[in-house]
Amino acid sequence: MIVSVKELLAMPEFSGKSEATLKRKLNAVEHLIRSYTNNNFQNRSIRMEGNSKGNVINGYAQYFKEGDTVQISQSDVNDGLYLVTEIADNFIRLDADLFDVPKNLVTKVEYPADVQEGVIELMIWEAKNRQKVGIKSETLSRHSVSYYDQDANNQVMGYPVSLLGFLKPYMKARF
Repeated sequence: MIVSVKELLAMPEFSGKSEATLKRKLNAVEHLIRSYTNNNFQNRSIRMEGNSKGNVINGYAQYFKEGDTVQISQSDVNDGLYLVTEIADNFIRLDADLFDVPKNLVTKVEYPADVQEGVIELMIWEAKNRQKVGIKSETLSRHSVSYYDQDANNQVMGYPVSLLGFLKPYMKARF
């Protein structure tokens, strides 16, 4: 996961939010960032290959640790992002069940600190401002509300462009 749910729950902006809701939103933001940047943030030096059964991938996992995000590829049916929940000498356990296949390529996903901090800022914006999207200014006396245009010039993927500047160095060309 790009940022841990426990880290967010420790912040005052997220008190009273359910762990499941925050996890769902973090997963959505993670997929959104990976899609927008066309960058999978894989550390290709930390890989393993193994067969899957249940939520376990059998194989030697020297550099993985609990809490790591991993990406499974080249499995045909298990491709996606998972969280490592347990490590042993000859297997890793993931947070979701997998289809039983003979080959899964498992690669560690690592996000730079500025991307993680940017995600926290996006989540804070989401918690505080999502219900106010589109309002540019609001006056209470005589009640006046102004709405701004929501087009490609001032928003990306439902977030203000100013919040997504941290992703620019990580953009990769699409072919």
